[in-house]
Amino acid sequence: MGWNISPGQFRRSYTTMHTLGQHLAHVLPAGDWQSIAHLFGTGSGNPFTISPAQAARAARILRTGADHRLMPLDWATTARELAATAEQAASTGRPWEWR
Repeated sequence: MGWNISPGQFRRSYTTMHTLGQHLAHVLPAGDWQSIAHLFGTGSGNPFTISPAQAARAARILRTGADHRLMPLDWATTARELAATAEQAASTGRPWEWR
């Protein structure tokens, strides 16, 4: 079981997303982490959507975390891929959907 995040073809297990969240929590400033922590604390699979404006902010924060010198390369790649789905939602004015 896992998350299918759209737009795009981003699919990751709940465990992978939880672990990504842990890495981001270690490299982001507290305020940035707090604004996206809810994305990584939901393991139940209950679908939710994020507004385009919130998706744009999340994308910026995810890229900040991915670019941090302490972020492991493989997790940075995952964070950038997730950021790309958020950016795509924001640029098209559609909700960022987690199913």
